[in-house]
Amino acid sequence: MGGVTASPAPILLVLGDEELLATRAVSEAVATARAADPDVDVREYQAGVLTVGEIAEMLSPSLFGGRRLLVLRSGQDARKDLAAALLAYAKNPDPDVQLVVLHLGAAKGKAFADGLKAAGATVVPAAKLKGHRERVAFVREEIRRAGGRCAEDAAETLIAAVGTDLRELAAACAQLIADTDGRIGADTVARYYRGRAEVSGFTVADATMVGDVPAALEALRWALHVGVDPVPIADALADGVRTVARVASAGRGSAYQLASSLGMPPWKIERAQRQGRGWTPEGLVQAMQAAAEANAAVKGGADDRAYALERAVFAVAAARQDGAR
Repeated sequence: MGGVTASPAPILLVLGDEELLATRAVSEAVATARAADPDVDVREYQAGVLTVGEIAEMLSPSLFGGRRLLVLRSGQDARKDLAAALLAYAKNPDPDVQLVVLHLGAAKGKAFADGLKAAGATVVPAAKLKGHRERVAFVREEIRRAGGRCAEDAAETLIAAVGTDLRELAAACAQLIADTDGRIGADTVARYYRGRAEVSGFTVADATMVGDVPAALEALRWALHVGVDPVPIADALADGVRTVARVASAGRGSAYQLASSLGMPPWKIERAQRQGRGWTPEGLVQAMQAAAEANAAVKGGADDRAYALERAVFAVAAARQDGAR
């Protein structure tokens, strides 16, 4: 079936501090641009270090023609002269260039965001979800977007199982849709998570890596309570430490730059970069040792595998704190 492809908005303002929603907005803009022109030139920049001269060169008509997509991250950090140049451009944008500006949406750089809105930028909301009801609505909408149906109590059960991280929830929704007929009830979620412990394990690992011991222990006890096998939880904890260590040793760079060299998806690198704040190399070595000991205890049939995992959560969080001193 043929159809007319709508022209992408010349300026897209992704407004908010929820990483999943912001990353998804950029991915969708890139996919739309590539569908319209597979040879589109996609470039990404940090607003805080970009100069007016550089942006003028990027936004000026290309000698060689062709479409361009410019992604400007951390728009709230743009200096006044850069913001002024971009706002002037926004009044008469080049039809062959799409500019995507990410902005946290807080008070910093508010005049720049307001100016882009006034110039007619298309706004994509990406604010963090503030409460439980919003997360329930997010889960139900994720399932609906994928062509399924999700009861409210099923969304509640999924959040209890997976936690509140939107990335994990989105991944869990995609998995449920892939593995079921699309009609998701609370019994489906409970049955699925008794046999599919990976996400629960990663919830434990994520909370541990940022030093949130209460959240990690709560997720761990919930997972064990519903019959999750301790082995994938131990594996997830070891993988969490290893991933942060690998990303930390790779040096600076955007997730997209590091993705090919590390052989990881950009979202996993972004998460590891976020979790890696506050860690030292010495702390990561200690944490790897603690995770390895837990793995050996759990897989070696320790008498109390739940205790071995709890001890690992405390040991990894302590390694983070010791390294920060």
